[in-house]
Amino acid sequence: MNKIVIVTATTLLLAACQSDSQSDRALVGGGLGAATGAAVGAAATGDVGGALVGGAIGAAGGAVVGAATTPKNCVEYDRYGRPYRVACP
Repeated sequence: MNKIVIVTATTLLLAACQSDSQSDRALVGGGLGAATGAAVGAAATGDVGGALVGGAIGAAGGAVVGAATTPKNCVEYDRYGRPYRVACP
């Protein structure tokens, strides 16, 4: 149980890092989903098999959600020609 708490805490700390990269967000989402799914699966079934299944389902779902929620940034130019990022409409 202590390992799950440590992994979850570490993953949450890493999730606090802001990233606009779709692959980075998918990895963080997958990690968070795996940790949460493993904890819920272990609590629900009480055995290792439930933790593995919960972790796998959580990782897949978290990766999909993480990749899908990546903010889209567009590039605009100021009057001096310098690029800057804005939210896409």
